Amino acid sequence: MAVLLVGAGGLAREVIAVLREAGRDLLGVVDDRHSLLPPTLSGVPVLGGIDDVVHYPDAEVIICVGSGETRAAISERMSLAPGRYISVLDPSVRNPAGCPIGEGSILLAGVTLTADVEIGAHVVAMPHVTIPHDCVVDDFATFASGVALGGGVQVGRAAYLGMNAAVLPGRKIGAGATVGMGAVVLDDVPDGQTWAGVPARRLESD
Repeated sequence: MAVLLVGAGGLAREVIAVLREAGRDLLGVVDDRHSLLPPTLSGVPVLGGIDDVVHYPDAEVIICVGSGETRAAISERMSLAPGRYISVLDPSVRNPAGCPIGEGSILLAGVTLTADVEIGAHVVAMPHVTIPHDCVVDDFATFASGVALGGGVQVGRAAYLGMNAAVLPGRKIGAGATVGMGAVVLDDVPDGQTWAGVPARRLESD
C-alpha cells in the first residue's frame, strides 16, 4: 500500500529517506502551504493540502510535523479510521524486547527502547534518543536528538524534550510541557510549563 505524508518540512524529508530505504511506495505529500512549495519534495510529488487526504482512501498515512500539538490538531482534523496510520522506524532502531509502539509514530536512527517501554501514537523521536525500562510516553510527545530518559520516566501528551536533555529516573514530564536543550531534569515538570537549565528550573515567562 502506498504511503501519503502529511507535512512538507525537514521531518518529512527524513521520513522519506527511511521509507525509500525500506522500499515503500511513496504516493505523495500534502501540506496546506502546497501553493508555495516546489512540485516535489525529495522527489515525491506534492499533491495538495491536508484536506486532500480524503481523495486517497487506500493510502497509508504518516503525519510528518515536528510539533506534537500540531500533529494532534492535524490528526483530529483528518479523523482517519484506526489502522490508516503507519509507524516509521529507521532500521537502526533498537527494540529488543518488542516494546509496543503506537500507530503514526516516527523513530529515527539510533533510537533505543530497552524493556517494558510503552510508546503512544504519533510520537516522534529524533536520532539517538534513549528510552529505557518502564518509561511510558503518551501520544504526540516529541524528543529532539540525543534525549536520554532514566528508567520509569513518564512523558505526557504532546510534551517536547529538547536536544540532549536528560531526565532523572522516575520523574514525570507533564502534558504539553517543554524541556529545553541540554536541560537536566531532577524534578517533575508540571503540565504546560517550560523548564530549562542545569539543573532544570521553570522559566517564569512561560
